[in-house]
Amino acid sequence: MEENLLNELFGLADEDYRRFSAALLPDAEPLIGVRLPVMRRIARRIAGQDWRRFMARTDCHYFEERMLQAMVLGYAKADADELLAHISAFVPRISNWSVCDSFCSGLKLARRHRDCLWDFLQSYLSSCEEYEVRFGVVMLLDYYIDEAYIDRVLQKLDRIRHEAYYAQMAVAWALSVCYIRFPERTLAYLKVSGLDDFTYRKALQKIIESHRVERREKEMIRSLKRRRVQSQD
Repeated sequence: MEENLLNELFGLADEDYRRFSAALLPDAEPLIGVRLPVMRRIARRIAGQDWRRFMARTDCHYFEERMLQAMVLGYAKADADELLAHISAFVPRISNWSVCDSFCSGLKLARRHRDCLWDFLQSYLSSCEEYEVRFGVVMLLDYYIDEAYIDRVLQKLDRIRHEAYYAQMAVAWALSVCYIRFPERTLAYLKVSGLDDFTYRKALQKIIESHRVERREKEMIRSLKRRRVQSQD
């Protein structure tokens, strides 16, 4: 299966796309250059075959092989406990933001078992590993920023302490989505947050850059940044 799959992937390679992706993913495994819609079609096919054997592979050399594993778990048919076991095994293999974010967006299990997944995610939010933290945060972003969970999400985001770039940027991204969906509650939180300065500034920046935030709100958000600086003088 592995050799045939690699031959197929190389046959689908797009060199321009490979160069473009490589510039965005400097820390990723070597790239073949297969576009994501094509990857999703292959992942659906694998999910209908012997997907458990495919997920057991730990010797993936190319980015696309790892991305396919991330996608397959979103399409695989199994009970919640088995899928959670496979998710637990896969998360430590995540080594770049693209695989992490695609993995999270495809895990529709979270929509059917939200309470169970919430408990499952807690250890990742306090992890020492950059991409384990990002996994936990992006899962909150994708599935839990709603009326039932917004207050708990803000509390969890405030407690994350990790100095790695992609963990911090995930928190900033999540907070910008919190603001877009729940501006009053998120604003109240931002005024008293315990975030580190980098994450705080990036959260405000992402809110300001959003096309879904009105101009007058953006000016108010800018004032929070100035207030934070003044409080440190």
